[in-house]
Amino acid sequence: MDQIQENKIALTEYAHGAGCGCKIAPAVLQEILNTHATLPFYDKLLVGNDSNDDAAVYQLNDEEALISTTDFFTPIVDDAFLFGQIAAANAVSDVYAMGGNPLLAVAILGFPVETLPVSVAQQMIEGARNVCATAKIPLAGGHSIDSREPIFGLAVNGLVKTKHLKRNNTATEGDYLLLTKPIGVGILSTAQKRKKLLPEHYEEWTQQMIKLNSIGAALGAIEGVTAMTDITGFGLLGHLLEMTKGSNLSMELYYDKVPILASARQYAAERIIPDATYRNWNAYNPFVQFEAGVNVMEAFNILPDPQTNGGLLVAVKEEGLEQVRQRLIENGYDSFTEPIGRMIARNEKVIYVK
Repeated sequence: MDQIQENKIALTEYAHGAGCGCKIAPAVLQEILNTHATLPFYDKLLVGNDSNDDAAVYQLNDEEALISTTDFFTPIVDDAFLFGQIAAANAVSDVYAMGGNPLLAVAILGFPVETLPVSVAQQMIEGARNVCATAKIPLAGGHSIDSREPIFGLAVNGLVKTKHLKRNNTATEGDYLLLTKPIGVGILSTAQKRKKLLPEHYEEWTQQMIKLNSIGAALGAIEGVTAMTDITGFGLLGHLLEMTKGSNLSMELYYDKVPILASARQYAAERIIPDATYRNWNAYNPFVQFEAGVNVMEAFNILPDPQTNGGLLVAVKEEGLEQVRQRLIENGYDSFTEPIGRMIARNEKVIYVK
C-alpha cells in the first residue's frame, strides 16, 4: 500500500484502458486481420498469423526454432516501476507459453513527453530491466514515440527445441486442462482504478502480474502436454475457446475447480467489473452453455475477465497428468494440480460449464 501513497503521479488516469483490458475486442480484431489476399507460403514458418497463437515461430534448423512476439499496453497501475515490471513479464510470457526460453528483449515505449516528467518513463524502463534480469535476458534496445497516452511493452525473441514447441490449437480429445494462476486480476484492476481496492488486496494483485510464467519451458518439455497458451485480455473463457475451437473439440469446464481470487469474487459481487468483460462475453456467449447448479451471474463476471500476465492454460493427456503434477509441485505450484476441465468430442456448443 506504500506504493499507492507515495506515488504522486497516477499513471492510470492518463489512459483510457488498463493493461491487457485495452486489447481490441475479439470480433473487431478478427475483422482487422481478415484478408482476401493470397498470403505467401514460408516453409520454415511453423506458426504464423494463420492461427491465433501466442507468438510467431520460425524454424532455424532440424532441432531448434525461433520464437518472436511483442506485447504492450497502457498503465494498469499508478507506480511507473511496477508498470514496467508487469508489462515486461506479460510480454515474456508468450515465449514461455510456446514451451520456449526467452533470449533477449527490446522495449516499446509511447510517452506523453509534454504531460509527464521523463523520470516516469525512466522508471518504466527500470522496471522492465528488473524483470528481464529475473528472466536472465538482456533488455537490449528499443524504440520510443511521443504519444498522448503512456504505452509500454517489449518485443521478445526466444528459442525452443522443435519437439518441445507447444501451440494453442493442438489439444486432443480426453485431455485434461490445468491453469497455473488464479483469475480475477481484471476485476481487481477495475477496483484500483475506481479507488475501491482494499489495501490488503494490493499485494496479491500486483505480485501475480509480475510473476514470470517460466514454468512453461519445463512443461513444454513434457511429451504428454499437447497444447498450451497464456491467459490475457480475452479472459479464461476466450483462451479456452481459442484452444478448443482451434483443436476442433468441445470441452467441459468444471467451474468449482477454476482457481479464482477470493477478493475478485468480493468485488464482482459489488458489480466492480471491467468494461472489457462485457465486450468479451458478447463475443463468446453463442459458444457457451451453463449446466444447472452453476452460479451464472458470478461466472459471467469472472470467466471473461481480462487478465494481465495471467497463468498458463495447459492441455495434457491422461497418461502425462502425473508427470505434469509432479513438475508443478517441484516448482511451487502445489495449488494448481487439479484439472479445471477436459476436452471432449465436438458438440453443439464449444464450452459446457458444469
